[in-house]
Amino acid sequence: MIRIGILGEIGSGKSYVANNFGYPVFNADYEVSKLYNKNKKIYYKLKRKLPKYISSFPIQKNQITNAILSNNSNLNTILKIVHSEIRKKLKLFLKKNQNKKIVILDIPLLLENKICTKRDILVFVDSPKNDIMKRLKKRLNFNAKLLKRFQKIQFTPVYKKRRAKFIIKNKFTKNSVRMGIKKILDQLL
Repeated sequence: MIRIGILGEIGSGKSYVANNFGYPVFNADYEVSKLYNKNKKIYYKLKRKLPKYISSFPIQKNQITNAILSNNSNLNTILKIVHSEIRKKLKLFLKKNQNKKIVILDIPLLLENKICTKRDILVFVDSPKNDIMKRLKKRLNFNAKLLKRFQKIQFTPVYKKRRAKFIIKNKFTKNSVRMGIKKILDQLL
């Protein structure tokens, strides 16, 4: 099985690129959202550690946002609790898809949390900075302070780009992404 890890800046279109490969995708953001909405164990763990912020189940995004923005250490607390569960979900995903030729890992902190292996094929999604900001500002829950907090815990785009075996130029058109994916798959298969 070939594991392709998708790297890039927040808002660069990583999930869009991942979904266009045509292979099973492990989307960590989606899995985290499910944990907040359906996993009472995660709720109780977060409530125990952050009782001032986590008050009701399902966990609302604004509860998480308020916790992160009020204190730098709260983000680390949340990540520790959530990421251990995400690692379990990833193991299940890999086991379920072990007979697939390729799987796609859409995990924002893939490098930072040492989730990728040396054999993983890393793909950097390179998007114009001004397009990224335009897209982020259109998001319903856009928060500039929260964006900065998350950017601080991530490796720089320059570092991620250097680590990647392939770069997809995402001009936010289907054609640019499909051509980039085709070149990668032609080389890998």
